[in-house]
Amino acid sequence: MYSVHKNPIGIYEKALPNVFTWEEKFRAAKMAGFDYMELSIDESDERLARLDWTDEEIEMLRSVMRFTGIAFPTMCLSGHRRYPFGSKDPKVREKAMEIMEKAIRLSVKLGIRCIQLATYDVYYEESDEETRALFLEGMKEAVAMASRAGVILAMEIMDTKFVGTIVRALHYLRLIPSPYFKIYPDMGNLSNFSNDVTGEFEIGISETVAIHVKETKPGVFKEVPFGTGEVKFTEIFAKLKELNYQGMFLVEMWADNHSCQTVEQAAEIIREAYQFVTGKMREAGMEV
Repeated sequence: MYSVHKNPIGIYEKALPNVFTWEEKFRAAKMAGFDYMELSIDESDERLARLDWTDEEIEMLRSVMRFTGIAFPTMCLSGHRRYPFGSKDPKVREKAMEIMEKAIRLSVKLGIRCIQLATYDVYYEESDEETRALFLEGMKEAVAMASRAGVILAMEIMDTKFVGTIVRALHYLRLIPSPYFKIYPDMGNLSNFSNDVTGEFEIGISETVAIHVKETKPGVFKEVPFGTGEVKFTEIFAKLKELNYQGMFLVEMWADNHSCQTVEQAAEIIREAYQFVTGKMREAGMEV
């Protein structure tokens, strides 16, 4: 368990090579200074299959977490990009709900407290009034299930305009009022779609359960090295300090899965990101 006397800083699972074992991923995260890891359930068949882990597989993973001291308090559930709640195909919507229920059950078994949702009404289909209405109905049912399990669903501020700002996400929170339905802002995505990033955080701070720390450029949302984009990290951290934000920060980055890395080499790569982020936090006057 990480310290509860400072903001915990986690690392996205995809920041570490896919070929690593769980122990290697956790060990690299620990070596780099991170407090926790965010589990990835993306749209690939391989990652979606994790939703069907047996109790024995789950217990094995829990034992590795106990051994390394790195846990999964959050899940990045992006499988709904392939199977969205807003699809006009009822079979796709049925699959979306199945994924949601399985993710909630897995979260309970792993001790995950917050599921970050990929907030698209649709991704590979055309968005319109009908897809948005279907998305809303799906979210109502999803929030009801999560509430009964005591698991928070959090809308990520995404890389499309649909929910590209905190203001847009709050619209859905007003329509589905629940202590188990919150927001998960992404600094990089928000910087692409809002002209007042710090103002957005001020509006949504009471609904924010965790924050993605990610670098972006205009129109480029992935694999932008820290320090080479246009996200005003120090300014954002300063506003969050002013707002007394005490929650989790998740460093979002992606590993180079085409190169062969040792645990030590992978740890050094993510350590550089950790040092960049904590440096910006210190510049803003935050305790690290």
